[in-house]
Amino acid sequence: MEVSAAPDDQLRLIFTCCHPAIEGEAQVALTLRTLGGLTTTEIARAFLVPEATMAKRLVRAKNKIRDAGIRYRVPPAELFPERLPAVLEVVYLIFNEGYAATGGDTLVRRELCSNAIRLGRVLGELLPNEPEVHGLLALMLLHDARRDARVDTAGELILLADQDRALWDHEQIDHGVRLVRQALRRSALCGGPGPYQLQAAIAAVHDEAPSADAVDWRAIASLYGELHRIVPSPVVELNRAVAVAMAEGPDRGLALMNDLAETQLANNHLYHAARADLLGRLGRAEEAQTAYRRALDHVATTAERRFLESRLRAVD
Repeated sequence: MEVSAAPDDQLRLIFTCCHPAIEGEAQVALTLRTLGGLTTTEIARAFLVPEATMAKRLVRAKNKIRDAGIRYRVPPAELFPERLPAVLEVVYLIFNEGYAATGGDTLVRRELCSNAIRLGRVLGELLPNEPEVHGLLALMLLHDARRDARVDTAGELILLADQDRALWDHEQIDHGVRLVRQALRRSALCGGPGPYQLQAAIAAVHDEAPSADAVDWRAIASLYGELHRIVPSPVVELNRAVAVAMAEGPDRGLALMNDLAETQLANNHLYHAARADLLGRLGRAEEAQTAYRRALDHVATTAERRFLESRLRAVD
């Protein structure tokens, strides 16, 4: 189907802005800044780089467009496949910022989540035979289904393990699970699952478990291992380390996390908070306190800051 036939103006513009003449990461970043409603700070956080670095990349991308005389046009059908990965990443990162905001008083920005899911639905209608399109939509639905259980009435953060699963949107979970299963069956015929399908499969393991104690952490660790093989990144390795810690013990998970100390996660509050939790479980209170303080140095949302402060007090 022609992109110009897409019944959504924003989606048409996203396809237009994901111009292959611009370097991949800058292409996505510029689209997020121009059309996705994200600030430079939020985009920098998504790519795990300093804000100044991202600002320079955006300027360079704009200069390249100007100097090369690149003209933005809605692409014809034959150019559609080469732009799809960037379009999927744009939609995914819009959702990510909505699901876990970079800063401010609100942890969840529902308008961004809703917009990303809407774009995912339109993409699914346009491309019914693309497994990764449906994998991304499934991933967003499965995460968004937990939205009402993520904070309490006072706005305090509630960890996944402590959430009231009765508050989850189980109809949405069922829809997401069906989508990811269909996508995995389809991708098995054409080279195996992509990263969005694998992440959706991980979310499905969480959402289908009747309780936190029933989560199959070994399956999750295995899925993260496969995800890292396809798209290696320190964020994926951090999540795999958490899964390994839950399946095999905190000492095993901590060993994997320590290997990430010199990566882009060095200034990431989630990394230090995860280390602090495992150190606390191992009875290493002073090291846990230090890790929680490092996490507090980098956290930006009010809800997460209050949560980390309460954890630090508990360790004290």
